[in-house]
Amino acid sequence: MSHYDANLDKNAANYVPLTPLSFLERAKDVYPNYEAIVYEDRKYTWNEVYKRAIKFASALEKIGIKKGDTVSFLAFNTPEIFEAHYSVPMTGAVLNTINIRLDANTISYILNHSDAKVLVVDRQLHIEVKKALSKLDKKITVIDIHDKFADQSKLEKIGDLEYENFLNTGDDNYIWKMPEDEWQAISLSYTSGTTGNPKGVVYHHRGSYLMSTGSAVAWNMPNRLNFLTIVPMFHCNGWCYPWTVPMLNGRTICLRNIDVKKIFELIDKYNVTHFGGAPIVLNMITGAPESDRNKLKNKVHVLTAGAPPPSIIFKKMKELGFEVMHVYGLTETYGHVTQCAWNDDWNKFDEEKQNEIKARQGVRYPNLEGAAIMDPETMKEVPKDGKTIGEIMLRGNVVMKGYFKDKDATDKAMAGGWFHSGDLAVMHPDGYVKIQDRSKDIIISGGENISSIEIENTLSKHPSVSIAAVVAKPDEKWGEVPCAFIEMVKDKPTTEKELISFCKETLAGFKVPKQVVFCELPKTSTGKIQKFELRKKF
Repeated sequence: MSHYDANLDKNAANYVPLTPLSFLERAKDVYPNYEAIVYEDRKYTWNEVYKRAIKFASALEKIGIKKGDTVSFLAFNTPEIFEAHYSVPMTGAVLNTINIRLDANTISYILNHSDAKVLVVDRQLHIEVKKALSKLDKKITVIDIHDKFADQSKLEKIGDLEYENFLNTGDDNYIWKMPEDEWQAISLSYTSGTTGNPKGVVYHHRGSYLMSTGSAVAWNMPNRLNFLTIVPMFHCNGWCYPWTVPMLNGRTICLRNIDVKKIFELIDKYNVTHFGGAPIVLNMITGAPESDRNKLKNKVHVLTAGAPPPSIIFKKMKELGFEVMHVYGLTETYGHVTQCAWNDDWNKFDEEKQNEIKARQGVRYPNLEGAAIMDPETMKEVPKDGKTIGEIMLRGNVVMKGYFKDKDATDKAMAGGWFHSGDLAVMHPDGYVKIQDRSKDIIISGGENISSIEIENTLSKHPSVSIAAVVAKPDEKWGEVPCAFIEMVKDKPTTEKELISFCKETLAGFKVPKQVVFCELPKTSTGKIQKFELRKKF
């Protein structure tokens, strides 16, 4: 045994499990009276946010929530879901944030599969949530968020408890629980992947901590920044920024709904310095009428990720005063883990060339140990020639623990000691990645993953449909939208309108095909649909 290993063990003085929960405690201790969260006429200091999180955690524990339990949230970007990133794991429980755009069947599946004990939900979502709850084979505690800034015409009581009243049943002196091990689960996010049922992605405290610090470094985020929540906090935990911003004593400005005029008003009122958003949000900003836009008083830093953005979007955003950086990641990697880090040598290129480079997915974040383009069969790296296509493989502490209750899917995703992204790309000679296609036929629309198989399965239930194939169709607004190609059952005619209406009965709106084409589908000799032939039509 080396002298460096003898009598030099971990102990309580020199080893504490990493957790982003410590960021909030530090913000409360160091900056107690600084403004932390702003939402319409609600404003909380760090001391107040900490107290609210403590009391909600205490209230959860009083109703039996403990380590390893799941607490689900269906909420817009309001203070409640921000607080949940601390209050829920403070009990040792796991936070499950659910996409508010999902249909009742999927919500029900997630609540069942996640073993959710509690659902905290915004009353505006009552229609789909009540349907989902009626499908459950168990009783769960439902806590309503009653937001006076919601669309009051769409509000209806769902549960027997209300968020503020429930929070106030908690104790001010509650002692929150540090994770016993930094590998302990902190959150559960569901991603549709390529199958009908979504997969549960498990994050741990260590990864969430490292994602926060790595993001701050990669984006050069300063102390006292003003962060606008455009990225939904239900999506990859808001790219982990509810944990990152408190570390920097930043101020979080909550935006409930995407509204370009409101975005510009908040930027102006609160001197917003940073936000993230899918390319569709950038398209909305650049395409908005001048009457909805204010001239920026300072440069605003923007991250964009999702469907690969067209290069022209960087030019348009720059003209308005925004500095955009393209990043890439997946739910399975806590959000973005590569960035198009700028090289000063590129300043000599013309604007078109610079914007083309900015559209690349780039190089790894400092918190990611490896990002490579490999042949998934041989697990060997492809040449860095900007032409040879391989699969993006990732490795590091910000790769998920695995898929919840799905060992086979976890083993497959981690085969060979790398996380298999399913995205096909090339590696340029300078080491920068550029996505070429999606190996699993995922459609990314407005930053949301859509399973083509789920839509195909729905269409196939229609009596007039013989075979259905769904592919991504380029769309100026959403990046991509689903397009369905249909072979009909002989003597059972149908129409595009009828099939779209049929899909709307069971699918969330963003998953419904935006176009239906009737034709004979191209197939291989074994009957497999040749989707690449269908994509050529666009």
